[in-house]
Amino acid sequence: MPQVEANGLMLEVEEFGDPADPPILLVVGLNAQLTVWPDGFCRLLADRGHRVVRFDNRDVGLSTWFDHCPTVDPVEAFVSFLEGEEVDAPYSLKDMAADAVGLLDGLGLDSAHVVGGSLGGMIAQRMAIHWPDRIRSLTSIMSMPRVVPLDLEVVLALQPPELDPSSVADTGRAEVEEKVVEAALVAARQFAGSTHPLDEDRARVRALEDLDRAWHPDGGARQILAALADGDRRPLLAEVKVPTLVLHGTEDPLIPPQGGQETADAVPGSRLVWIEGMGHDWPQTAWPLLLRPICDLVASVEEGG
Repeated sequence: MPQVEANGLMLEVEEFGDPADPPILLVVGLNAQLTVWPDGFCRLLADRGHRVVRFDNRDVGLSTWFDHCPTVDPVEAFVSFLEGEEVDAPYSLKDMAADAVGLLDGLGLDSAHVVGGSLGGMIAQRMAIHWPDRIRSLTSIMSMPRVVPLDLEVVLALQPPELDPSSVADTGRAEVEEKVVEAALVAARQFAGSTHPLDEDRARVRALEDLDRAWHPDGGARQILAALADGDRRPLLAEVKVPTLVLHGTEDPLIPPQGGQETADAVPGSRLVWIEGMGHDWPQTAWPLLLRPICDLVASVEEGG
């Protein structure tokens, strides 16, 4: 996969579809690599006549890491946030949004339809706030305009296992894989909804793929600080004129439906679509329910609607 220089960083990028088709930029969530957007999902978007771009955010995957910044305890930071204390972050969500805008520059795109999931939805919101001329449409999936009350027990499922796979000898590889898969399955079971069953085999494969590709939980911890420090975006979103779609699962245990409702309420003229029985994930059985409204919005904008 190629790397693109953007905002002074190197971002890992992968594309699907015809470069001449309307571009869709997919922005991933917390501590997530670009592979979180499944290949099949990206190909279906491309087959519907779109140039699909997915990338690793800063500090995760194969994009530039910020290991010169201090290591943080995300749980401690979250508790401090709940107690009303100010959170000091090494970079902001606006910085991460600037990375995405720089990526558009690097790809020679004057604008794109932006689809963000979870933390990626928050980054996409910042793009719409600060660079509205670069966004043809905004789709915010299972996200929120501020940190709404969250279940701490569910949040703790995001904690990766404590290990350093780079220092483990080949003989210890099985133990590392076991810990990574176990943690991934705990989180996946916690985040799944009732209507769309969890594919545990796929969750295991993805966990091992992420381990081999780029294991970097410190970056995810710093991304948590960026989200906690960002404050309430609702007053700024009230000024957004970008055509906006909000998608949210009715059984999301991590970012509750309140987050989706508040996002839709904040952006004038936005459309809110509930995905019945979906949790904080996008299982294959839910893809048609996600693809249809996204493609409808893109088509409407491209046709001048």
